[in-house]
Amino acid sequence: MEQEVTNFARFYMTFNKMKYTGDREELKRNIVRQYTWDRTDSLRAVTLKEYNAICDGIEKLYGNKDAYREAIRKHRSVVLKLMQKIGIDTTDWTRVNAFCKDDRLAGKEFARLDGEELEALAVKLRVIQKKGGLRKKEEKQVPQTQVAYVVMNGSVSNNN
Repeated sequence: MEQEVTNFARFYMTFNKMKYTGDREELKRNIVRQYTWDRTDSLRAVTLKEYNAICDGIEKLYGNKDAYREAIRKHRSVVLKLMQKIGIDTTDWTRVNAFCKDDRLAGKEFARLDGEELEALAVKLRVIQKKGGLRKKEEKQVPQTQVAYVVMNGSVSNNN
């Protein structure tokens, strides 16, 4: 079975704020066992549905329900402001997504970026900004051919 969840930031954001004096690793395994009905004690083996249930449960208990979403929202705001500073039109989502899809930047659409990817993109955008922004592509100028018409006095002959 392929691992369904690869980013555990949402879980650890709340888990790390929990007050617990015992073995934290054992606490984590117990929480995972509880939400997977003793199927596993590893976060890596949970399904996406189980992971969301775990996160919802501990967020509900510890009053941190929207912290992950709020953190993502802040990261997105920072990235969009940096994009504006280097000359990307952030009102055009097609342009924003095309820019983010570049493999040198993020490799996927803006809306699909998680917190870590947004932070990494922000670093890259700051480097771009520090180096003077994006370079404009130099358009190849095709030499324009000019046509000149010359009116000649005389008759036009048809050599047929």
